[in-house]
Amino acid sequence: MAGRSDFTRGNGHGPPAVPVDAAFTVEHLHRLRFTRHALDPSNPVLREVLGPAETSSGRVLCFADGGVIDAWPELADQVEQYIRSVPGFEPAGSLRRVPGGEAAKNDWRVFEQVTRAIHDEGVCRHSTVLVIGGGAVLDVVGFAAATAHRGVRLVRMPSTTLAQADAGIGVKNGVNAFGTKNFLGTFAVPRAVIIDEAFLATLDDRDWRCGLSEAVKVALLKDERFFETIETTAGRLRDRDRSAMRRVVRRSAELHLQHIVTCGDPFELSGARPLDFGHWSAHKLEQLTGFRMRHGEAVAIGVALDVVYSAMTGRLAGSDAARIVAVLQDLGFTLHDAALGDSALFDGLEEFREHLGGRLAITLLEGIGRPVEVHEMDHRRLADAVEQLGRMTQGSRTT
Repeated sequence: MAGRSDFTRGNGHGPPAVPVDAAFTVEHLHRLRFTRHALDPSNPVLREVLGPAETSSGRVLCFADGGVIDAWPELADQVEQYIRSVPGFEPAGSLRRVPGGEAAKNDWRVFEQVTRAIHDEGVCRHSTVLVIGGGAVLDVVGFAAATAHRGVRLVRMPSTTLAQADAGIGVKNGVNAFGTKNFLGTFAVPRAVIIDEAFLATLDDRDWRCGLSEAVKVALLKDERFFETIETTAGRLRDRDRSAMRRVVRRSAELHLQHIVTCGDPFELSGARPLDFGHWSAHKLEQLTGFRMRHGEAVAIGVALDVVYSAMTGRLAGSDAARIVAVLQDLGFTLHDAALGDSALFDGLEEFREHLGGRLAITLLEGIGRPVEVHEMDHRRLADAVEQLGRMTQGSRTT
């Protein structure tokens, strides 16, 4: 037919489609800083990571964990004074309070309040959101910052041992939805993470202890000598020795960061997710206890359970399993809970698989510092491992 275009000439469907693939990479810089009294105007760390004023709008909107605000009444004034001390920068409104703990991730209104504040204060992609708090607060504020304007600069200042040793280091943000932990979330590299030892003074004994389970986890995966350090200083760590905790938090944070930047899969596109060792049951235990059990406490049980299972399936020496369980107990963790007897516990395996996608991928141990990936878990043997863990920890149970 006269006038017919080249795309429709011939068979009526045009020429064969030619695939066009264009690969590109984006370089990320993950800044991790260790300091004390980061909000003292004489401390340059926060000033340096905020960046030169000419590359920023100069506006900084700050959110803080309600528990930190209660323990640190002068925090709002310190934040404002520090930001005003940085040439070219100003606070975007007053310090905003965010409820701490898992409740922040379970209540969609918290996410809405954070995004509303970003909107109302005129925070743009060249502005900065500064968040101070535990892992749950970092998660919900980070999720809001990553989605507002498709990404606002984020500086994290984790305030708990758990957040400083693990949760605040990663490139993930998320909230809970539909009864599933971290169902909604993003991968977004923060502009910086500032570990301020001074915040640990605000913690009660329970939150002081919680981060140690993640330190044990990463030591078991990556550094036998680090595990030995935790083992020999367990009593000091449990009894709030600051110098011992400083060393453990720093090494744990470094190991988590090294994994993220060197594993070749920072956004978890492959099957393996070794840093979630012990987490398939930990996440389920949190749900089954109505989040009475905190994340670090659940991770301690989850790690212990997978360590015992590793030994029962012939991968890990029984003596190593007993040693690891003993260290977790020496740190002050209770490793048995009534929720372990709930038949829904093993549903955590399928939820874990769905969250990751593809086939099940669980990390177990062949030795301290020697992880192995498996793709099946025997429910009968898992039930036996629960019973075995109970026998190993008699006298330290909670309901």
